[in-house]
Formats: sequence, structure tokens, C-alpha cells
Amino acid sequence: MKPTPQQHFGSDNYAGICPEVFSAMSDANHAHAVSYGDDEYTQLACDKIREIFDTDCEVFFVFNGTAANALALSSLCQGFHSIICQQQAHIQVDECGAPELFTHGAKMLTAPGVEGKLRPEDVLRLASNPEDNFHSHLPRVLSLTQNTECGTVYSPSELSALTAAAKQKGLFTHMDGARFANALVTLNCHPADITWRAGVDVLCLGGSKNGLGLGEAVVFFNKSLAKDFDRRCKQAGQMASKMRVLSSQWLGLLNNDVWRRNASHANNMAQQLATGIKATGKININYPVQANAVFANLPHATAQALHQRGWHFYEFPGAGYRFMCAWDTAAETVEAFLADLNECLTANE
Repeated sequence: MKPTPQQHFGSDNYAGICPEVFSAMSDANHAHAVSYGDDEYTQLACDKIREIFDTDCEVFFVFNGTAANALALSSLCQGFHSIICQQQAHIQVDECGAPELFTHGAKMLTAPGVEGKLRPEDVLRLASNPEDNFHSHLPRVLSLTQNTECGTVYSPSELSALTAAAKQKGLFTHMDGARFANALVTLNCHPADITWRAGVDVLCLGGSKNGLGLGEAVVFFNKSLAKDFDRRCKQAGQMASKMRVLSSQWLGLLNNDVWRRNASHANNMAQQLATGIKATGKININYPVQANAVFANLPHATAQALHQRGWHFYEFPGAGYRFMCAWDTAAETVEAFLADLNECLTANE
């Protein structure tokens, strides 16, 4: 894999479409196919997801993660309900109020947790509102992000403890799995062990950060919650007429474990990057590097100097600077960045 000057660490969304996905889209681009999801590619993709998770589940394809989360949550709760999530969760800070819009007013209840992860005691505390207190929102959903916004990963036992707390309070569990594959390869477990076997009701399975061009899958393990979800998608403008363009991508990603390979490479590049940053002896890594994200406390002058050299990455207040690795991040790109980092550190001493 050759390094290119266009590779950066701003987001795994920066990466393009992986070759296997492009090939699958090309294979589907022949003759005519029935529209709105009644085509063979969509059915094959749904069946592949059922096979991977080893369960009969309802699967829907939408254009992006914000739609996946917002529409999934709208199936789990109404406007007078509340959703428990970690305070940095994407549904809380990065979706422009879409979950509130599509649920018609559901309120977010947040807790800081530890290293981006909620704890059962957080859930029990936030869900303590009595059902007969009709003056305030009624807790209805626990939303977990796997892996978390801090790049950390929930283990199967941690997830089971959280969903047990949720069930104790009568809550459904939603999982934002934008980087689910990265967590999966870290844990080296069966996909079911960190979803339905651990008590997750619905998963928003990410693809665009792992090699797709666009599109996410909404997977209902609790099939009763999927009632009329196709109508929700249609009403929200998320029902693709040429659905095979979305769904065929998943065949390229999921067949032959391409999704695991892509995620594993991204994770390995993050480890290489973190090792190099630590080796400077001048920069702290803020969270355990368990997936494809590295958060580091760069001196501001050093960060600015790196930006001036053309490197893209973002500052997250309270968390430091975030560096994301992607399915196509080249080892040479990491080394080139580390070389610039060391030069900029020396120049700013």
C-alpha cells in the first residue's frame, strides 16, 4: 500500500470506497432490478447480516448514520420519553437534534461515565424517574456507542451488565455501531456476543467508516420494534428507489470477512500511531487505544505547525486532539506524520 499525500487523520470518513465494495456495486449494475428493496441484492445482503449475527432479524438500509440512529430511536420511544446516553455520544452532540426531531421531542439524559463508557449505576440513576411522575420525561431507551466516542470498547460482560440495568428499569437498548467492526476485531468475539446475546434490541451497523461509499444498516434483533419501520424510512426520505446501490455494497464488505480485515488494519495503524506518539516522550495518550482512534495532548503550537504542513486532524475539547485511522491508512503515512510530529516538537521547544 503506497502512501499518498491525500491521506489524513481527521476522520475514517475521509477514506474512499474499498475495492471489494466497488466491485460488488459494479456487479449489481447490470440489467434491471426491482426498486425499493425488492431486489435480489438487497435480499442477499439482509440474509448475510442474519447469517453473521446468527439470528433472524429485520434489516433496513439507510443513507447515513444520523438517519439510522434517529429513525431507530423513533421506533423505540415517543416525544414524552427520554434516552440515556454518554455525554459525548453522537446522538447528543453531533446529529443536529435529529433524534429529538424524529422522536418528536425525546429528551437526552447524559452521564460522563468513565473513558467514554457508561456504567450500570449511571443507567439506574438516570432512569430513576417514577412512572407516575407525568410532569417529566419518562426514561425509555438506553443508547450505547460501540466503540465509544473516546475510542474505547465495551466488553460483552460490560454490555450485559448495562442492558440488565436497562431491563430492570423497563428500557430498550439501542447501539450506535458506526465503528462496530473495529470493536468486534478488538474483542475477537462473535458479533452476537456484543449485540442480541448481550441484550441489545437494535443496532445501527456502520459501513461508511469501514469501506462503503455511503449507507448504514439498521438491524432489529427485537423484531416487534421494527413494525412500520419501512414507512418511517420512506417518510424521512431514506428509502432508496435504487436500493441495490446501497445494499450491494454490503455484499462486498461482508463477504470473505472484508469488514473484519478493513477494521483490523485501521486498528493496527492506530496502534502504530500511538506507539510513535508515546515514543516522543513528550505527549500523553488520553484514553486506551482499543480501536482505530488515538486521543493525544499535543501542544497547541505543535498542532498548528502540523496543520500548516497539511495534516488534517481535529481537537475535541476536554479530550485532546483526535487522530482516526481508516481501512486504507498506509503505514508509510503514519511514519511520515510521526516524522513531522518530531520535527515540529523539536522546533517548538
